[in-house]
Amino acid sequence: MLTFLLRRMLTIIAAVLLVFTVTFIFSLALPGGPFNEDKNPPPQVREYLRERYHLDDPLGKQYLDYLGSVVRLDLGASFKYQGRSVKEIITEGAKVSAALGAVALLLALGAGLGIGAAMALTRRPWIEKTLSFLVAIGLSLPSFVLAGFLLYIFAYKLRWLPPAMWGTPQQAVLPALALAAWPAATIARLSRETIRDVMRQPFILAARLKGLPRPFLLVHHVCRNAAIPILAYLGPIIAATLTGSFVIEYIFAVPGIGRHFVYSVMNRDYPLIIGLTVFYSSLFMAVNLLVDLVILWADPRIRLYKAR
Repeated sequence: MLTFLLRRMLTIIAAVLLVFTVTFIFSLALPGGPFNEDKNPPPQVREYLRERYHLDDPLGKQYLDYLGSVVRLDLGASFKYQGRSVKEIITEGAKVSAALGAVALLLALGAGLGIGAAMALTRRPWIEKTLSFLVAIGLSLPSFVLAGFLLYIFAYKLRWLPPAMWGTPQQAVLPALALAAWPAATIARLSRETIRDVMRQPFILAARLKGLPRPFLLVHHVCRNAAIPILAYLGPIIAATLTGSFVIEYIFAVPGIGRHFVYSVMNRDYPLIIGLTVFYSSLFMAVNLLVDLVILWADPRIRLYKAR
C-alpha cells in the first residue's frame, strides 16, 4: 500500500511538471502579448510593465523562476487584474465552481444511480426503453444546447427561475441541471451495465437458490459488487463536475474559475493561464488518487493484487 501510494505521488508530481512545462511553452507561443499595442498603453508604460514582470528575461530563466514560485505555492500576480494574485483569483472562483459542481454532482449521482438501477432491475420493457431514451438524450445533447433550452423554458417562458447570476438557491438550479445532465446519463449507463453483469454471476444464482430475500440480495450482494466499477469511473466525473464548466458558467454568468480561464487566454495573462491549468490538473489527479484509495479499501481483491 505504501509503495503504491509513493509510486502514485511520484507519477502525479511528474505529470504536473509536464503540464506546467507544456502550458508555459504554449502560453508564450500565443500571438500577441499582455502589453502589446492593441491594449493601447504608452510605449514607456509598456516597457516598464515588461521589465516589472520580467517578460524580457530569457525563456529559460522565466521558466525556472516561475517553476520555483509554483513549488512554493506562489502563483504570481495577474497581468489583467492589477493588485490581485493568481492564488486569490483561483480561491474566489473555486468556491463558486465547487458549490455549483457539488450540487450538480449530487444531482448526477442520485439521478444516474437511480435510473441505472431501474433500467437494470425493471421487469417492464416500456420502462427500460423510456429510461434508455432519456439516457441517450443526456449523452448526445451538448450542455450548452441543454442550457439554452432550460433558459428558454424555465426562465423566459414560465419565469419560474432566474436566468443568470449567482448568490441564491434559485440561481443555482438551471446551471446545476445543465451541468449534471451528461454525468447523470454516463453514470446511469455504467450502473445499468455493471448491475446486469453482477446479476449474471454464479454467486448471485447461489444466493437466490439459498432463498435470500430480493432486497437483501440487491443491497448486500449486487450493489456492493457493482459499486467498484462505478467508483473507478467516478474520478474523472467528480473532478470535471466540481471544477464546473467553462461554457455553463459563461452562459449563466456564474463567477467561477471557468470564466477566468477563458479571459486569461484572451488577455494573454500568462500567470493566470498557468496557475489555472496547474490547479485543474492537480485537482484532477488528486481526485483520481482519492478514488483509487477508496477502491483499494473497498475491494480486498485489489489490495491482494497490489500487494504482490
